[in-house]
Amino acid sequence: MTTSEQPSPTPGPVRPIALITGVGRSIGIGAGIARRLAASGWDVAYTYWTPYDRRMDWGAEPGAAAAIAKELAEAGARTAAIEADLSGPDAPTRIFDEAEQRLGGPVTALVLSHAESVDSGLLDTTVEAFDRHFAVNSRASWLLIREYGLRFRSAPGTATGRIVALTSDHTVGNLPYGASKGALDRITLAAAHELAHLGVTANVVNPGPVDTGWMNDELRETLVRGTPLGRLGTPQDTAHLVEFLCSPEGQWVNGQLLKSNGGAAS
Repeated sequence: MTTSEQPSPTPGPVRPIALITGVGRSIGIGAGIARRLAASGWDVAYTYWTPYDRRMDWGAEPGAAAAIAKELAEAGARTAAIEADLSGPDAPTRIFDEAEQRLGGPVTALVLSHAESVDSGLLDTTVEAFDRHFAVNSRASWLLIREYGLRFRSAPGTATGRIVALTSDHTVGNLPYGASKGALDRITLAAAHELAHLGVTANVVNPGPVDTGWMNDELRETLVRGTPLGRLGTPQDTAHLVEFLCSPEGQWVNGQLLKSNGGAAS
């Protein structure tokens, strides 16, 4: 695990800390969530894993971690960018240790927006790919939630902790991704009940079709036609819902799988 140095704003009022996974590219959903939370008063630790982006069609974005940190600092947030391979079972503990050390306090909100996503179906998925998807999308999410639950402390009778996980309803032609995201759903919804005594809410958000560089023109046009509003989702659309769920006003929403997809036909 390596880290990037980021500028920090002038010290001011104590801000809650959010830990967001999967913030590797400036146009990604994770980056959009980080910007929104920073603007609404959160300090932000975030993870990224450059080797994953490098092997995907969109490629790695040089300097993205530092550029995102600069944006968040301009919004008033202290930041901690943590490069981490989530396929390793020891990664979650090290991530929380570093986030707490660098930002000087406990994590209040955990937002899981990371993903291993390589298209393959029932007949052509390899055992290696299947295991990697479950290690990143399911096991790492469970371990991050577990680490959060072991560390979280809240005043009795309050609901201040937040877990939000991003999921997908992909199935056909995307077996390991869809199956591992389905497991993520169940893990997160279990947390809504098992961590309730800590004052933690846990919800799953399905952002629907958001073009962050992975769509071709044909797919983009098909998805637009199937959406009542006649457009694709944006990272900002997802970020606004996550911001609400992490706010005091969102505390009564718990144990839900929410579709924020503009009514897109599935």
